Amino acid sequence: MTRLNRITDISGIRVGHAEDAQVASGVTALVFDRPFVTAVDVRGGGPGTRETDLLDPAATVPAIDGLVLSGGSAFGLDAAAGAVAWLAEQGRGFPVGDVRVPIVPGAILFDLLNGGDKRWGRFPPYRDLGYAAAESACDGAFALGSVGAGFGARTANLKGGLGSASAEVACLDGVQVGALVAVNAFGRVTMGQGPHFWAAPFERDGEFGGLGLPATLPPDLLSWPREAPPGASTTLAVVATDAALTKAQAKRLAIAAHDGLARAIHPVHTPLDGDVVFAVSTGCRPVADMARLASAAADTLARAVAIGVYEAKRLPCLDLPAWHEL
Repeated sequence: MTRLNRITDISGIRVGHAEDAQVASGVTALVFDRPFVTAVDVRGGGPGTRETDLLDPAATVPAIDGLVLSGGSAFGLDAAAGAVAWLAEQGRGFPVGDVRVPIVPGAILFDLLNGGDKRWGRFPPYRDLGYAAAESACDGAFALGSVGAGFGARTANLKGGLGSASAEVACLDGVQVGALVAVNAFGRVTMGQGPHFWAAPFERDGEFGGLGLPATLPPDLLSWPREAPPGASTTLAVVATDAALTKAQAKRLAIAAHDGLARAIHPVHTPLDGDVVFAVSTGCRPVADMARLASAAADTLARAVAIGVYEAKRLPCLDLPAWHEL
C-alpha cells in the first residue's frame, strides 16, 4: 500500500471538504465505511460540540458513522445535520426498530472574525456544507491547508489550516495511526515569529519544510502571542488507528493525543480555545501496548498540526501571512 501520509491510510476512513469562500469558512467530514468505536477528550476552555456525550464509555451506542469538524462557531454545529442527511440517504445509521439514525458527532471552531461575509440571512450555510463534505468524502489523498474546516482558520501569527499525517507504530506488528487536525489556535505553531515549527523534532521526510530546530533560540520564543476576544480560537483533531480498541481504550488514546497539540502549539488548551480530540478505532487486532500506541498518536498529531499551517494559503480577507510568505 502506498502511504499517503493522511488519516485515510487507516482503511475505512473517508474524508471530504466543502467551503464557502465568501463566508471564509468550511467543513470537513469523516465518513466511516462501517460504524467505528470512537471517544473524545475536551481540554480547551471554550468548546462547541454535538453528540459527544454518547461517546462516553458508559453510553449505549457502541460505534458511530462519522465525524464533522466545522468553522462557524455555534452556527457550524448545523454541519453535522448535513452529514446525517447524506448518511441517511445511504441507509446508514444506528438501528432503532425499523429505522436507522446516523450517529455523527461534531465540533466547531471560531472563525467569525476572519473578515468573511457572515451576513448569511436566516440560516447559516453549514448544513449544506456538511452535506457536500460528506458527499465528497473519499478514501485517498485529500487537500490540505486552507480547505474544509481549516479554510478560515488562523493562528497567533500565521494562517491556520487543515493538516493530516500517518505512521506505523514501532514494535506493534504493523499497527497504523493517523491524525487530522483543523489548526485555529490562540497560540503559535512556530517558535516565536520565526519559521521553525515547535513540532520539528517529530518531522518526517521534510513534510513541513525540513528546517529542523533553529541554531539559536529566538528571543520571543515564549512571548505571549496576541490579544484576542474570548473564545476566538480552537483546534479540532481526530486520531485514528487500525488497532481494535474498546471505548475506554479509545478515550485513553484521545487523552494522550492531546500531548501532540501541546508539542506543536504554544500556548495551548487556554480558556480562549475549545480544543477537542476524537479517537477512532477501525481495526480487529488487540493492542497489548497502549503506551506505544498513545505516544505514536501524539507524535503524529504534532506533525499534522505543523503540516496544516505549512500547507495553508493566505486568504484575501484575512490579514495574516501564510508560512510560505516568511
